[in-house]
Amino acid sequence: MIRVVKMCLCGLYNVWFYALAATGIIICLPLFFIFSLKEEWYPAFYWVARNIWAKLILMGMGLIPKIEFSEPLIKGKNYMLTANHKSMIDVMLMLQISKNPIVFVGKKELVRLPVFGYFYKRVCIMVDRENPQSRAAVYGHAERRLKQGLSLCIFAEGLVTSPDIKLAPFKNGVFRFSIHYQIPIVPMSFYDCERRYPYHFSYNYFVGGPGILRAKVHNHIETKGLNNENMESLKQKVYDFMLRDLEPML
Repeated sequence: MIRVVKMCLCGLYNVWFYALAATGIIICLPLFFIFSLKEEWYPAFYWVARNIWAKLILMGMGLIPKIEFSEPLIKGKNYMLTANHKSMIDVMLMLQISKNPIVFVGKKELVRLPVFGYFYKRVCIMVDRENPQSRAAVYGHAERRLKQGLSLCIFAEGLVTSPDIKLAPFKNGVFRFSIHYQIPIVPMSFYDCERRYPYHFSYNYFVGGPGILRAKVHNHIETKGLNNENMESLKQKVYDFMLRDLEPML
């Protein structure tokens, strides 16, 4: 009986998330459309996404960000932001962390989503991991956005849907980009997103609900002077650090 009640409550919470996300897009639709027309208008698009769309979802779900900074993010400076990624609210929390506009780099498949996919295609940097030409073209897009004073965000794990994995092995994107452009990596730990709203709703794993979203922005990791030969050691260093930080908290 308890399991059935939990299943119903989690189902309702899941439906409520999509209702809030859709409502936010509808409310912001005119502004999203206008500010997505030109690349140089992206900071305005980001402001709307951060201060209206993301906050509506987090507040509507009863989720309260509690963010600790070990080192501040300086306006106008380029960064590579990354965090553990096992929840759809990770994006909303990332938006709350950075007042300065960041551009997400993600997989091309998200373009297929209705409405969201249209704006994703226009304001994010898409990559088809199976297409070498697509992977090469990403560098041109990223360089242009960095020259505009923006930062990049890549979730180093990619999408993780298993509740049994604390931190999946990192992909190369974060480290290849940060070394190529010599920009610092900003690792972040999201401690509560999976607990509050995980990707992995299943019959044996029903969690979710309102509460605090703790996040820690760690000290920045400089990449100046590094090259591709240093990529694997850098990736392992960041992975080991984040795993040690997350293990006692998850």
